[in-house]
Amino acid sequence: MAKKEELDEETLALIHWCIEVEGFLVAGGATQKQAQDHIEEQVEWFTDQFYDGLTPEEAAKEALA
Repeated sequence: MAKKEELDEETLALIHWCIEVEGFLVAGGATQKQAQDHIEEQVEWFTDQFYDGLTPEEAAKEALA
């Protein structure tokens, strides 16, 4: 059986941040699938927003603009 890979705290924080962004994108009118697809397609942009200190809500507003 393969050993389960553990994610570091920073990666986990980014994942949880993206989950929050997804919620704001859905609240803004996207379907959950559309929100997930958009985050996956623009993962570098969202990662930059995370490291720039934007809140999930701010990042979602930027993405919807």
